[in-house]
Amino acid sequence: MTTEEVFHLRTAAIGIGSNSLRMLVADIALGELHRLKRYREGLRTFAALDNEGNISQEMIALTSEKVRQFHEQAVASGAEKVHLFATSAIRDAANQQELIHALENASGLQMEICSGKLEAELSYIGAADMGMCGMIDIGGGSTELAIGRDLSMSRCDSLQLGAVRLHRMYAINCAADVWPVVEHAKEILRPVVDTFTADAIENWVGVGGTFTTSATVAQSIPHDDRSNVHGYVLTRAEVERLALELADMPLDKRLQLPSIQPQRADIVVHGIAILMACMDMLHIPQIRVSVFGNLEGYLKLKYLRQQG
Repeated sequence: MTTEEVFHLRTAAIGIGSNSLRMLVADIALGELHRLKRYREGLRTFAALDNEGNISQEMIALTSEKVRQFHEQAVASGAEKVHLFATSAIRDAANQQELIHALENASGLQMEICSGKLEAELSYIGAADMGMCGMIDIGGGSTELAIGRDLSMSRCDSLQLGAVRLHRMYAINCAADVWPVVEHAKEILRPVVDTFTADAIENWVGVGGTFTTSATVAQSIPHDDRSNVHGYVLTRAEVERLALELADMPLDKRLQLPSIQPQRADIVVHGIAILMACMDMLHIPQIRVSVFGNLEGYLKLKYLRQQG
């Protein structure tokens, strides 16, 4: 599209992640992205993959129906263009074409399946600061790492390391159970460490539910109160404290905490264990939480990148 065509456009991006379905409705105006409303539905698509890597028929039907509903909400909000993309769980799925056809039949939307590199770039563009910046996006099925300057990503990687993925591999029932998960995450990180420590990056930003949940738990605020989440700084010591305290807490007690979304209570410690490993391996003493990510990045890349 030309600059004139995107002078003012209401649009929406729907993202199918490994742990949730999310949508951002936004205006593109005068070369900027103006966020209007966000939507979220806990789906946990990754957990619906069977031993052969196929998404269950129940999850295909549920995802198609929820995307149809999101699409209708976007149109009712005035969106002229609605985009649909998917990340790790669908990228891994053996029967992804079946889901693509079901989604198109239900909503009329064609889904773009992001590569690991594109997933990293979308989160980086959505959340990174100007100047030198590093970004970590911990999802349900994968973790993306990226570094760059002035919103231009220079290096990235996508690892088979996610909170839901590790939840299927390791039970965490007490604080002692955290350390094997951290060590497993470090082993997966080890081959890429040199890529992300070659330059001294002092400014790191964190994307995804692990970060926002850590911020709400650390401040003892409700999970839907985002007023003090964006920009909250997590130190390595605080991250470890949160992991060990939550690990020692029975699941039924975690479910009662207002700071944790109920759909995230069973996997939150696995996500924080990944963060502990990332901070140790990449020598990150503290990381800033962002409530923005690949939804913003998708719309910025589609409509604003060519405008500089």
